[in-house]
Amino acid sequence: MDRIAVTRSDHVTTIVLDRPEVMNAIDPQMHAELEAAFDAYAAAPDQRVCVVTGAGDRAFCAGSDLKAAHGGGYSEKDYPAHGYAGLIERFDLAKPVIAAVNGLALGGGFELALACDLILAAPGASFGLPEPRVGAVALGGGIHRLARQIGQKQAMGLLLSSRRVSAEEGLRLGFVNEVAGSDGLSALVDRWVADILAGAPLALQATKEAMLRGLDEPSLAAAMQAQASYPAWQRWRGSEDGKEGVAAFVEKRPPVWRGR
Repeated sequence: MDRIAVTRSDHVTTIVLDRPEVMNAIDPQMHAELEAAFDAYAAAPDQRVCVVTGAGDRAFCAGSDLKAAHGGGYSEKDYPAHGYAGLIERFDLAKPVIAAVNGLALGGGFELALACDLILAAPGASFGLPEPRVGAVALGGGIHRLARQIGQKQAMGLLLSSRRVSAEEGLRLGFVNEVAGSDGLSALVDRWVADILAGAPLALQATKEAMLRGLDEPSLAAAMQAQASYPAWQRWRGSEDGKEGVAAFVEKRPPVWRGR
């Protein structure tokens, strides 16, 4: 991996966008490397949480490398199988993904963050979809995810104005989960990761999938009727971890999750 750095430790995969000299902008090679990294995370039974962040302290990701695009280096046709950054169209990933936004998250960088399940931000982080100002459109899911996550009027305002918003405003709007305090972004990420890892892996996956797929059902009643047919839900039912959770509660001890 030349464009990203990937580490695994204690059930956590950390993916670092590693082009700080260009504010971690994404070029064709980074697209391919991100696709491979998310493929590996999805396939590894022992990896239960993924954290995505950017190298340096200036940017999480400034979006597409426009110099590479202008030079004819790539187009949308060259995106990997799961879309922009290997995540935007990865609709079957039931495991949680956290965006740890440590600076600018613009254009495709903001779309990458929006595709994650949680956004944790440093106080100086900022977000925006400025594509219209370079004659482009946020086609990497940003338009649709932003409207679903913060509502039509607020999303339309950000999209049409190309306005950049702070981490604190992102929290108020609802697309940021929490802004780091004096102990820093790493400590905030660690706290959220610890809270997630305290839950049973298959139960968490069933929860994520039921929520996201349920939002696409025509009604609440339809979502509740359909949830038992979802793949992650079926993996969870009758799982060893489900039995372990009950046993640990009765025996007044911490559960030992196996992910099966």
